[in-house]
Amino acid sequence: MAVIGGISLPNIPWQDRPEGNNDVIWRYDNNPIIKRNAIPTSNSVFNSAVVPFQKGDYKFAGVFRVDDKARNMNLHAGFSKDGINFDINPNRIEFNKDNPALQDFQYGYDPRVVYFAEDGKFYITWCNAYGYKPTIGVGWTTDFVDFTMTENAFLPFNRNGVLFPRKIDGKYVMLSRPSDWGHTPFGDIFISQSKDLKYWGEHRHVMSPKGGWESTKIGAGPIPIETDRGWLMFYHGVLTSCNGYVYSFGAVLLDINEPWKVLKRGNEYLLSPQETYEQIGDVQNVTFPCANLVDADTGKIAIYYGCADTCTSLCFTTVEAVLEFLDKE
Repeated sequence: MAVIGGISLPNIPWQDRPEGNNDVIWRYDNNPIIKRNAIPTSNSVFNSAVVPFQKGDYKFAGVFRVDDKARNMNLHAGFSKDGINFDINPNRIEFNKDNPALQDFQYGYDPRVVYFAEDGKFYITWCNAYGYKPTIGVGWTTDFVDFTMTENAFLPFNRNGVLFPRKIDGKYVMLSRPSDWGHTPFGDIFISQSKDLKYWGEHRHVMSPKGGWESTKIGAGPIPIETDRGWLMFYHGVLTSCNGYVYSFGAVLLDINEPWKVLKRGNEYLLSPQETYEQIGDVQNVTFPCANLVDADTGKIAIYYGCADTCTSLCFTTVEAVLEFLDKE
């Protein structure tokens, strides 16, 4: 096993697997790490993205989904010394525009963040509003203080926009889940490609829901992890129960050069809503992954996930453990 696209991250937030626990993924024992009232304006803080970032004593930065007390969906920046305790700006991100014709920010949720060494920028993708209809917004920052918004990637309706952490065959590559106006009762994952992060095409189907825990819809989760066997990616799946949707997440391995080709895919979920903070909240029964930190030296993975659309938690695994799980499926 080798992580070939990552960095050494000796300060990755980490907790060893509990004794007697045989699960592929295990939870941090002090979850949730970000409570719903983390800042004075918040109703909830969840489905957020964290990356390594050096700023003074801070070692991590992030873009956080903060639904305020008027229940507006906003994006806020924050920093952390340990990847567990975060100082989140109580004011939402005010995006600069790279084109004055862009509409003003209306709402935003479920961000992902990825660093591109090529230009030294952290790119943010999120569910953006275009005419109050959901699509994939794109922006960037270098310091998590000043943010620039660029053109939306796609037309409405779309969700779960996730960039790969490097170009493939000279192109940016993004996963997404085309949707509809409402709380989509369907959904497949697609890939789109771009030479400039502005014009997107060469769309390819990746995979569809296939039953059980992911029988209703699926969507890409954190930024894919580059390994010597392919792109390892966590994704969420949804089933429709007699009591509504249930959000769990699993794993898939994609081809390194043609990532629309699925090499391995788990039949079972890796994490589902089983703890009280995952089952009870503003939306019941949700475990929704949006970020993973990876130590390229050890293969350790820390996954940030939203719980019941209310708070943010942390869980752990390793690249080796997930690949072994996929090999047995």
